[in-house]
Amino acid sequence: MAHEALFKPIQIGKLTIRNRVVSTAHAEVHATDGGMTTDRYVKYYEEKSKGGCGLCICGGSSPVSIDSPQQWWSSVNVSTDRIIPHFQNLADAVHKHGGKIMIQITHMGRRSRWDGYNWSTLVSPSGIREPVHRATCKTIEEEEIWRIISDFAQGARRVKEGGLDGCELSAVHQHLIDQFWSPRVNKRTDQWGGSFENRMRFGMEVLKAVRAEVGDDFCVGMRICGDEFHPDGLSHDDMKQIAAYYDATGMVDFFGVIGSGCDTHDTLANVIPNMSYPPEPFLHLAAGIKEVVSVPVIHAQNIKDPTQAERILEGGYVDLVGMTRAHIADPHIIAKIKNGQTDQIRQCVGANYCIDRQYQGLDVLCIQNAATSREYMGLPHIIEKTSGPKRKVVVVGGGPGGMEAARVSAERGHDVTLIEAQSQLGGQITLAARAPQRDQIAGITRWYEMELARLGVDVQLDTRADDSMVRDLQPDLVVLANGGHPFLEQVPEWGYSDNPDECLSVSSWDILSGKVEPGKNVLVYDTMCEFSGMSTADYLASKGATVEIVTDDTKPGVAVGGTTFPTYYRSLYQQAVVMTGDLGLHKVYREGDKLVALFENEYTGEHEERVVDQVVIENGVRPDESLYYALKSRSRNHGQIDIEALYAIAPQPTLAESGEFALFRIGDCVAQRNTHAAIYDALRLCMHF
Repeated sequence: MAHEALFKPIQIGKLTIRNRVVSTAHAEVHATDGGMTTDRYVKYYEEKSKGGCGLCICGGSSPVSIDSPQQWWSSVNVSTDRIIPHFQNLADAVHKHGGKIMIQITHMGRRSRWDGYNWSTLVSPSGIREPVHRATCKTIEEEEIWRIISDFAQGARRVKEGGLDGCELSAVHQHLIDQFWSPRVNKRTDQWGGSFENRMRFGMEVLKAVRAEVGDDFCVGMRICGDEFHPDGLSHDDMKQIAAYYDATGMVDFFGVIGSGCDTHDTLANVIPNMSYPPEPFLHLAAGIKEVVSVPVIHAQNIKDPTQAERILEGGYVDLVGMTRAHIADPHIIAKIKNGQTDQIRQCVGANYCIDRQYQGLDVLCIQNAATSREYMGLPHIIEKTSGPKRKVVVVGGGPGGMEAARVSAERGHDVTLIEAQSQLGGQITLAARAPQRDQIAGITRWYEMELARLGVDVQLDTRADDSMVRDLQPDLVVLANGGHPFLEQVPEWGYSDNPDECLSVSSWDILSGKVEPGKNVLVYDTMCEFSGMSTADYLASKGATVEIVTDDTKPGVAVGGTTFPTYYRSLYQQAVVMTGDLGLHKVYREGDKLVALFENEYTGEHEERVVDQVVIENGVRPDESLYYALKSRSRNHGQIDIEALYAIAPQPTLAESGEFALFRIGDCVAQRNTHAAIYDALRLCMHF
């Protein structure tokens, strides 16, 4: 059988896992009602088990104590017996499909925010503030130490009584256990600090208390870091010593190992490697831990495809592979591997839309799979054939929204034509992929291209649709997803013109597409503070330009997620890109052979000037609406989407009507949002065609 190593069962403690693939612990931001595992939560994990995942470890950073705040990212609350029946529902849902389910339990110590839930006073071994969360904390007292040790034991009891298959103690990400380990954070001189044994004491007492509560037969693991990547932190050799120390107790059934600490913005980006990282960048750290322990080792960092996973297992680097974001992108990845459908896997591209939302306190969603996390709403991962009439569907626009509309309509069994003005599919994804750190996002388009070919969609490239062409196809349904254009005309003083000889500013699209060559001394003005402006600055600098990126917001890239902006900052700082905030672009004018950009300070009203060779502006997208308005009056629904039906994931009322074609528009040709929004609208609209 192909991928034989992937499907080999393994014993963890007394537990048998059906294959070597794990969805490791992450914060889903799906728990509500005080941290209970809701129907949404249950169905999210049930889908992974249904799709063949061997082991799901849920509830990243689930607190065992009421003073470890959890509300701001809706983590699971393991500090109360209320959770037990909710766990039973979760366990039953996963077990009925043959999977196993555990949860990660922790006390986060200083790594949190105090201004939420119970408004707790945070604790840490020595009262040292964490850089990422910027929250102050007190030095933990002896009585509190023993209380929290007891809380860990009671949390584990609730996990066992709830029918889950095990628990994972979090000693990673600088939570309380590894805060005691690290001399960077632990400056104590009592029995809980100083010597190696003293720094290990808190974690050891937690482990002993948990085992005393749940017994030897219940599966208990520990997630650790392989190297904190801090000069004053725990090195790889330190972590090997720590792993061997706890392994020697015989109380740990498995170790989960990742690379990097994450108490600074820079190290946080390492923990969930985005598309700028190579595959499995920290595998060597997990392999190093495996050398010194006697129990199975799990590793999960940037492992995305079955061939990669198979190679890791065959090489003996670790015993189980975590494919967490891979399951967010496609929870049926294991079933597809098993059925020889690897070319149908929707592979994670490392956009980190999922984890960046979590760090904003928002629910985890996938940039390219709108059904993930919405299983409870009835959004399907597998589209069923329609039981109604076969229809002619015309989709205009081959960006993410248009490709999803065409895919879903074809899966429903309809005759689908997709018309795209460019020579290739992808829309703005194609532009994004040309930036230095964003090339892997093109994987979204590659998957759609293969799916549209498999489904027999008639894709017409290099074809600009007009109203007569659309009507000549005699459609029953028309979906417009033809996007927009860079919105440079908003401010006439920016000097944008359709006449290249008169144009004083160009768009980020012009640069990334190659339509306009980079200048030598370039000003990038970015009002959006998202990916496009940062990518354009990075691209220009990589081509040898001297670059300053300016925004009227507080700083460039302020809207880029927490695990992604650090990789931009690394690159921009290394290339000496100047980053400036709080300046609004007032006017661009020519002076000799140079351009002058006149700025106004957001707060003082004072003016500043930059003399440059080129001005590049990122000001978002303006919808292209001409085709919509040409077709609107001829359509039976006048182009209107019934938003109550759309939001309720219900069929559009007009689908039951007869007469002229029904017309819908999605994505940027309505208003700029993002890739996920376009795909989500396409799915919830077209799944009812």
